[in-house]
Amino acid sequence: MESSSDSSSFSSPRAYLRALAQTPARLARRAGSVSTSYEEMSRVRSRSGPSMAKTLRWFDLVGLGVGGMVGAGVFVTTGTATHRDAGPAVVLSYFIAGVCALLSALCYTEFAVDMPVAGGAFSYLRVTFGEFAAFLTGANLIAEYVMSNAAVARSFTCYFGTAIGVSCTKWRLTVPGFPKGFNEIDLLAVALVLILTLIICYGTRESSIVNMTLTALHILFIVFVIVMGFSKGNWKNFTEPGDPSHPGGFFPYGATGVFNGAATVYFSYIGYDAVSTMAEEVKKPVKDIPIGVSGSVILVTVLYCLMAASMSMLLPYDMIDKDVPFAGVFRGSGSWEWVPKAIGAGASFGILTSLIVAMLGQARYMCVIGRSGIAPTWFARVHPRTSTPVNASAFLGILTAAIALFTDLNVLLDLVSIGTLFVFYMVANAVIYRRYVAAGTTNPRPTLSFLSAFSLTAVIFALLWQLAPTGKPKYFMLAACALVALGVLQVFHFTVPQARKPEFWGVPLMPWIPCVSIFLNIFLLGTRSGPAFARFGIFSGAVVLIYVFYGVHASVDAEGDPSTDQKYGELAREPEGVQNLSLKV
Repeated sequence: MESSSDSSSFSSPRAYLRALAQTPARLARRAGSVSTSYEEMSRVRSRSGPSMAKTLRWFDLVGLGVGGMVGAGVFVTTGTATHRDAGPAVVLSYFIAGVCALLSALCYTEFAVDMPVAGGAFSYLRVTFGEFAAFLTGANLIAEYVMSNAAVARSFTCYFGTAIGVSCTKWRLTVPGFPKGFNEIDLLAVALVLILTLIICYGTRESSIVNMTLTALHILFIVFVIVMGFSKGNWKNFTEPGDPSHPGGFFPYGATGVFNGAATVYFSYIGYDAVSTMAEEVKKPVKDIPIGVSGSVILVTVLYCLMAASMSMLLPYDMIDKDVPFAGVFRGSGSWEWVPKAIGAGASFGILTSLIVAMLGQARYMCVIGRSGIAPTWFARVHPRTSTPVNASAFLGILTAAIALFTDLNVLLDLVSIGTLFVFYMVANAVIYRRYVAAGTTNPRPTLSFLSAFSLTAVIFALLWQLAPTGKPKYFMLAACALVALGVLQVFHFTVPQARKPEFWGVPLMPWIPCVSIFLNIFLLGTRSGPAFARFGIFSGAVVLIYVFYGVHASVDAEGDPSTDQKYGELAREPEGVQNLSLKV
């Protein structure tokens, strides 16, 4: 089970210097090396030792998906999207964001059914675009999970404080001399992360039961908010602002505001991707995964739209508190002053469920990256008694707790948004590439050319949307750009045949649905700020350096490990019998 990395490239300073001298050749051999589904599900998975227990069914996946998505995000993003972007039409913003999430979820589902392993997007890209693309994606995923989990854990302090009537500042210790944003010590957040780490280490089935219980309680609070809005609200608030000088109507900021609002609230849907990392622990992947992933996204979309509608009915959009929208609509309402505390309690349950699901997901990503040999194989080990990746869970749990101890919520959230959309974009590209390109038998250039041209058209559309001045010329250019994208898609659809078709479950309307997902993810990326892109670039640059100075050498060592049956550098062909079980070519 042990990788030979400890006795080769990293066994001594001299050995490491020799390895560095071979970096160009190793990069050429390893960066584009592609694994196979059969290899990921057999030899690579065996590096974890004991298998993860198959204990989950579709209802567990629905619960995990809902729990992962319906966290504190909706209680925060709704206010900003309503007040600043869309007004009452935030309901449509949530619907558009839900459709975008569903399209991405369908792409994840095809891979998860065909290759039920714990690696999620990392494994999907490793069998499609190779090791380097997978490592870049995996590193972004791990960073997104750790940072967002630390942020969510700190937000628990505030919502829990709201529920019991104690300000979150009283729960934190201020350290003089530390820079702003890093000077408030949050021991409650640390304790929460460590307790949840123990739960997910104990067992996946037990974690699912805890999540189902907390999710049920959270949904009760959401239903309470919806009922309150529709019973106490006023339909006129959908069209009349509180201040007559502000724009009125259902679309006070037009279509632009609706789509900008969709970009803002989209991050309330993040969490469904973690469900795909549970594929290795699902009893009946072919049946349970499509229902679990798609069903959870659809259910959450309905809940979000109803929540947004109820809030818009309770108060005119320009009077809604941007920071605490749902709690804010009941402040100063006399007999309803207790409602903000109830909402704080409901959000607290949502934070717990989203943390459980995200921490389950991050541990499985880390486990599979360890299996690949790019990271230490210590992370890949599955405990024989609990059937969980205990090492990865404990390491990332402690890291998350350490960051949550002192780092401010806003500092953390600025670091996670672009990386997530980038991963969703890559998975949508990968599902198209995998359908139209069969290694060794199909020329990949037409598919790569199409994906590049389509992405470029989407980038131009996003830039025009953000930068071009409002007016007829802008809308003409946007329409022309959209027509070009449709034309490129049609040409590809009719001229390039699919090289393989999934036997059990596949994305319908190929390649239309993945292409719409690509387009929407690029569009949403275009709404992010310049500093956010700069941070993403700096982090990605650091990931490249880690791969060059560590990952590629660890991977070469794993490739030469005598315990492996085949070298990673070779494109292993799946046995015919196994291939027929998963694909009809």
